[in-house]
Amino acid sequence: MDQLIQELNQANHITVLTGAGVSTASGIPDFRSSNGIWTEDESREYFMSNQYFHLDPNDFWKKYKDIFQLKLLRNYKPNEVHSFIHGLEEKGKKVAVITQNVDGLHQKAGSSNVIEYHGSLTTSTCPACGDSYDMDYINNTVVPRCERETCGAILKPDIVLFGDAITEHDRAEAIIDQTDLVLVLGTSLLVMPFNFLPEYAYSRKIPTALINREETPKDRLFHYVIHDDLISTLQHIESQLT
Repeated sequence: MDQLIQELNQANHITVLTGAGVSTASGIPDFRSSNGIWTEDESREYFMSNQYFHLDPNDFWKKYKDIFQLKLLRNYKPNEVHSFIHGLEEKGKKVAVITQNVDGLHQKAGSSNVIEYHGSLTTSTCPACGDSYDMDYINNTVVPRCERETCGAILKPDIVLFGDAITEHDRAEAIIDQTDLVLVLGTSLLVMPFNFLPEYAYSRKIPTALINREETPKDRLFHYVIHDDLISTLQHIESQLT
């Protein structure tokens, strides 16, 4: 712990990789846990796929809003983990967040450089003309369509659906190349290709740290590994930072 605190104090550029454990502290369900929505009903992966969106976009939107409980999304607030990460910026460090989470809470907490690796629930885009729409518009229409008079296409959510390509991986690796420390928070590192990012950092001989309640298959890649409660651990670390 003391060595990690020293690394954080010395690092100028920090890349933080975050997973579901960061969002669950705000009350958002962990979709991939043993009690998550994908485990609970595996058919949901099909309904939340690019294939199903194109097959039946009207029913897709009904299921999408139900599964992700979009109307509740505004009730969730950033927690101490989000605040810790933003606090590193406030100490003058250059911080990049690469998150698996789709809830937008890092931005709400004030983080200025966030890569949403799996996209975002907070916006949707017209696949025909590229116009973007916010969550208020999405929630106020049963099946959201582009309002451009010459368009009217059904919008596509800005999360990465099953079958969609991951478009941010190369950008994430480029950011890691510029970093002094990679800090991984609240993820089991089971989802590909996101879980290749710590491997990439390790291959580049960049110091890496993991804080997660449980062991992960990638623990061997980290110079510092802490298996403990995320919030209490970060509160202790924060109290020791200069």
